[in-house]
Amino acid sequence: MADNPVPFLDLVTPHRELENDLVEAFRTALRSAAFVGGAQVDGFEREFAEFCGAKYCAGVANGTDAVRFALMAAGVGPGDAVVTVSHTFIATVEGISQAGAATELVDIDERTYCMSPAALEDYLEGCAKDAATGRPVGRRSGKPIKAVLPVHLYGQPADMDAIMAIANRYGLLVVEDACQAHGAAYNSADGGWRRTGTFGAAAAFSFYPGKNLGACGEGGAVTTSDEQVARKVKMLREHGQAQKYYHDLEGYNGRLHAIQAGFLRVKLRYLAEWNTGRRAAAARYAELFSKVPGVTVPFEPEYSRAVYHLYVIRAKDRDGLGEHLKSQGVYTGLHYPVPVHLQKCYRDWGYGAGSFPVTERVCGEILSLPMFPTLTAEQQQRTADAIASFVRA
Repeated sequence: MADNPVPFLDLVTPHRELENDLVEAFRTALRSAAFVGGAQVDGFEREFAEFCGAKYCAGVANGTDAVRFALMAAGVGPGDAVVTVSHTFIATVEGISQAGAATELVDIDERTYCMSPAALEDYLEGCAKDAATGRPVGRRSGKPIKAVLPVHLYGQPADMDAIMAIANRYGLLVVEDACQAHGAAYNSADGGWRRTGTFGAAAAFSFYPGKNLGACGEGGAVTTSDEQVARKVKMLREHGQAQKYYHDLEGYNGRLHAIQAGFLRVKLRYLAEWNTGRRAAAARYAELFSKVPGVTVPFEPEYSRAVYHLYVIRAKDRDGLGEHLKSQGVYTGLHYPVPVHLQKCYRDWGYGAGSFPVTERVCGEILSLPMFPTLTAEQQQRTADAIASFVRA
């Protein structure tokens, strides 16, 4: 194994570089005893909403809460169904279930790995109509579909113009899972370049430490341009209260900690720069792999300005390639090896192998390469050389 390994993710360098500012944010909280709510949370919400181009932001405890609260605040609950994809982290589906709704799945686009508008359209066309609401009825759950939940996977925006148009035709809400897409942009036909988090009724973000914008612990947020949705998210995160000890609904303890908000405010100042670094690294990878056969690199459509939370390639012998890279001191990840519909906890849904062929094919071939803003050209060259040597062998 190489003496100087290429890490999959480097969280040490940025925290070392920002250490003084991060310590100062902690000191501010310590000296004011402002640990829950307050100026740091309010400031971060204002600044992140401005960064995304949304009117409102509500900080929450984590990305799963963000998905759940976004759906609930938009009006999704028991008796409803939500359409999403199987190629995602399980938190997407957990958020639907924990909102009380049923999950319906569609396949992904083979190039972007995001929700396929064609698959969504075909699915909805084949659904019966609910007599009371006129909405499509989920084929698996038998419940009226209320919303579509596209996932901006790996930092790649889903095709939002097409998805929004389909949802509008069927009278459905759209809520974005933007947990991996902080700062990603989509060139909308009616509004030019817009950042993720500004489409539909609401959007969910995660600030897990490894994300493009990561806390020093857990954190999440919901963005929206609907004041009532923002207000309800803030009530849900705060035990259902808009005023202390007056509970309009039963809520949850899902607050963003003030210390984490302070850390996020420090890091948010660098997010655009870090995303530029990721895009530059992605461009270098693409050039390095242009002469390596048998490796499929990420596809970025004309409508997309991806932020490469992950740099995911495809190879037929993915497992063999991953082991070879490890032996050469290059560390990789796998996002995700088992699609949601084949997870043990959801086997009672009735799906089996072959239910979503594109998703299943992709899950058998994907491999996440080292990707972080300070990834060096030398580290990328070593990664590409190791892959080329495996291909030649």
